[in-house]
This record gives sequence, structure tokens and C-alpha cells, in this order.
Amino acid sequence: MKNQDTAGTETSVRLPEDHQRRLEKAQAMGGPRKLDARREHGKLNVRERIDRLMDDGTFRESGVFVTSAVPADKDKTPADGKITGSGEINGRRSIVVGYDFTVKGSSSSPMSNKKMSHFKALSAGTGTPLVYLNESTGIRMPDAMGGTGMGNANSRTRFLRKRESPWAAAAFGYCFGSAAWHTMISDFAVFTKGSVLAVSSPGLVSRATGQNVDEQELGGWKVHADVTGYADAVAKDDEEAVDLIRRFLSYMPNHNGELPPVAEVPAGSGDRGAEINEIVPESRTQTYDVRKVIECIADIDSVFPLKARYGKSLVTCLARINGQSVGIIANNPMFKGGALDAAACDKATALLVLCDSYNIPVVMLADQPGFLIGLEAERSKVAGKIINWMNALSLVTVPKLAVTMRKNYGQAFINMGGGGTADATAGWWTTEVSFMDPTSAVSVVHGVDPEAEPELYAEKLAEMSKGTSAYDVAGVYGFEQVIDPADTREFIINALADQYNARTSGIGEHNLSMWPTGY
Repeated sequence: MKNQDTAGTETSVRLPEDHQRRLEKAQAMGGPRKLDARREHGKLNVRERIDRLMDDGTFRESGVFVTSAVPADKDKTPADGKITGSGEINGRRSIVVGYDFTVKGSSSSPMSNKKMSHFKALSAGTGTPLVYLNESTGIRMPDAMGGTGMGNANSRTRFLRKRESPWAAAAFGYCFGSAAWHTMISDFAVFTKGSVLAVSSPGLVSRATGQNVDEQELGGWKVHADVTGYADAVAKDDEEAVDLIRRFLSYMPNHNGELPPVAEVPAGSGDRGAEINEIVPESRTQTYDVRKVIECIADIDSVFPLKARYGKSLVTCLARINGQSVGIIANNPMFKGGALDAAACDKATALLVLCDSYNIPVVMLADQPGFLIGLEAERSKVAGKIINWMNALSLVTVPKLAVTMRKNYGQAFINMGGGGTADATAGWWTTEVSFMDPTSAVSVVHGVDPEAEPELYAEKLAEMSKGTSAYDVAGVYGFEQVIDPADTREFIINALADQYNARTSGIGEHNLSMWPTGY
């Protein structure tokens, strides 16, 4: 091809060479100095994160030539700070939006938002999982300041979440603005140690309030793992965070119109049932770690904890049983005796929302003394959290299975699958069920002091303990079966087989698909 220059002479232009030059410039990110600095701090750049996320050689980038619409920034904003495209994760088509912190702190502009909006719509329209690799200083101020910048915004459905396809997010470093919103709105969020997620940066908060604000106290990873519960997982570094996203997606279907993939069952799965009787003490007042019971029930190496540092009296996780993805809600007597507080309620509701949205059956393992009571509990809005959990449980249309282990008391009996809220139920032959722990009931009903009147106390305790066995519950068909603890896995497998018969597809109605995030 010939091209006329300003002097009137003809020069040859080699299009392939010109294209390659432009491509290299667009893919250069923030340049060698910034990239080297990240490497020295042990952080991957955005393209390295994407390479680790996607199967080798499958990533297809779109929008690589996008830059800021502000003329002065065109040469300073390769890809406008966001890397977007599609590829495969574990052999399945997936979409990724990666924030490039080396380009103006990955601040968001109308152009980068346009790219992200395109891929969000593509994910919903095609039934493809979406991954956000988040790290940003927030919005790009010059693009947003003034009435023109704000008036040009088009956010009618920007943060609408219908949960058509699974979303997963990682919070790396600073996450302000859309990086925070996309983390919050995802089905799974992993925070790297050292990351900070907040509405505004510590500097802005300090200037606005006149107080020195520590970034980790404001929105550090520990805050979100231990206090808010927004962190579904915590990773020691970038590599582990990406690997956790890949693993999370392996339990998920591509979209809500299909069942999750069935995995091969590792040899030896199901051989540990007898260990349950050794793990769980007969006395209901002795503690044990229910996570060990879950490991005995689930397929080998299939348990994937969610919110492990939050609401510790309740365990929530994904797992596989006989190759099938399940969500597990289990009381853990190791913490607060298994009593359920506001955090545990939120945690249970989050698991129900996830499972209902993506056709994953729910397994509940109950061993609890009831809901936590007292001043702190009430001020943490536990009453509202309890009813949220109950409401969510009533709306779930995927199979719900409930096994009562040692004890199951009060309103929490309903929340943990009792009273007809589960589709299949069983009780261990050692279990006790009542409105209240009989030892507490004696004091409430009769006002007997066990130390002052031991004989009367024993008599009244015997009265209050009548009719509380698993066989009494089964006698009114509150339990379908009374089982040996060692047979728990077998009960779950057979109950699931009953639910997925030849006349049902296993696809739920997704009543919780628009349940709000961050509640």
C-alpha cells in the first residue's frame, strides 16, 4: 500500500508491522519501571493474573486498543487500565475483567466502563461465568468531575445482579470504587492478605473526618474476613487467590439453566463413616470440630470452605458427595457451643442464596443449642437475621436435606431443616430434640436450683427429658429415618437420588437469584 506524506513523496507502509507496534504499545501496561516494582513486592501484574486464571493459550483479548477519551491521556492509558476478554477455565468458556493498577491506578473512566459493561452483558446473555480481578483507586476524577461528568453516567443496570451466571472476584491491593462494588456483588470473593476494600480511600476519609485512619482498620482483609464476612476466602498471595477462583468455579454450572458438573469420585470416598462415631462425643456438652465430620461425609479433598473466619459457630462450604456439588450448612460446637449468632445467620443465608441460584442441593447438619441471646445479640439485629434465614430457606427450590446429629433445639430446629423445611430428614439415633435444652427448661419452668435441691432437680429433669429422642421425632414423621452416624453419607446419597428422579430436571426456580448482596 502507498501513502502520500506531507512533502508529496510516496512512502511504503507495512500494515502488519504497524499493527504489531500498536499492539505492543497497547499491551505494555504501565511500563517496565512500574512492572518491575510490582514484581519486587511479589505481586503479579494483571496480565500474569489472567494467564494464571485462564487455561494455557485460550485467552482472547477484546478492547486492547481502547484508551482514555481525554486527549491528554490517550498515550498514558494503554487499554484504559482494564484488560477484558474471554477464554477457558478448566476447559469451560469464561469471561474476565482485569484491573491494571499500573495505568493510573486502574481508575475507571467512561471508556473502561464501556468495556466492562459489554462483558457483563455478554456473560448474562451467553450463560458464561465472569471473573473480576480487582485492584483500583476508584473513579478517574478528571473524567467524572462536574455536572457533565455526572450527568453522562449511565448506571441504570450497571450493578443489577440477577445471578444468571456465576461471578467470582479477587480483591488485590487497594479496591475502591467499582473494584469494591464488583467484589461485593460477586458470588465468591477472595481477598489477598494486605488488600484493602472500602467505599473511599484512607486519605479521603482522613481529610473528610479530620481523623487519621489506618487503611487496615478501615477496610483491611481481616476486617472483611472476621467482621463483615464479605471475604469468602483469604489468600496468602496473588497466585493462591487466582487458584481459589478456579476451584470455586469447578463447583458451579456455567449458568443457572444447567446442573453443576459431576466430578469423578476419588477412590476411598465413603470409607470414613465409622470415624464419625469416634469424632463426636456422646455427651452433648462436649465439643468437637464438625469440619472433621464433613470430611468423613464428603468426597476426598472436595471440601471448599466459605467465610471460614466469620460466624465460626456455623460452617458453610461447598463439597462433593458422590461427585455431585452440594452446599453444606453445619453447626460447629467448637465455637460458642454451636449457638447461632447474627453472623452465623448471614452466613447461612448467603449459602442458601448461592445454592438456590445455581441448582446446588443443600445439606444441613444440625447440632446446636439454639440462637445466641443477650444484649450483644439483639443489638446485632439477630431477630431480623433469623427471619431472613427462615424466609430464604422457605424460598429455596433446590433439594434440601437435613440430618440432626446430637441435639437440635428451639427455633433453630426450624432454621436447620426441621419442621418440614427440608425435603428429606434423618436423625442420628443418639440425638435429642426439644424446644429447649432440658437442663435449662427445668430452671425456666420450675425454678429449681440443682445445687440447692439436687433430688428435685433430677426428678424434674427426667420429666423434661421425656419424648426428646430421635425415635420420638420419627414417631410423628419429623424424621424420615433414624440412622447410625456412620451411615450419614449413604443417607445423603440416597436422598439426593430420590430428589433427582426421571421426571425432574433438577433445575430450581431461583427464587433467591435477586436477593440483595452484602446484607
